[in-house]
Amino acid sequence: MNLNSLKLPNTSVKQNLPKPSPLPPKHKKGEKFLRGPIPLNWIINASKLPGMALHVGIALWHLAGFKNCKIVKLSGKLLRGMGVNRHASYRALKKMEDANLIAVKRHLGRNPVVTILEAPREDTIKGDEERIEL
Repeated sequence: MNLNSLKLPNTSVKQNLPKPSPLPPKHKKGEKFLRGPIPLNWIINASKLPGMALHVGIALWHLAGFKNCKIVKLSGKLLRGMGVNRHASYRALKKMEDANLIAVKRHLGRNPVVTILEAPREDTIKGDEERIEL
């Protein structure tokens, strides 16, 4: 048996792929997106909180970008789409409120009204042992 007859041709799979763009991917027309800029310090502070705080924070920034306003009414539908149940969202709102990332007005039987606040300065965060440099 001739082993050379079983050899694959010298073609690369990469030749058939489209050339990658150096730009990050963009949303398609009609597709939801996250509008920025979002202060990195705010994201860092929210990511250090337990549970679904960062998920809820991303939802808040999405709504704020959509309405172009720092005061938003938090929707349960949006959170459920992100895998956050209502009890986890209550806990996350409380944690972010305690961290001075948001202010919340709660109304019995209605969605909470949330104001996104400026993130506390990095040197005032409790338990912040490591500074992130970019």
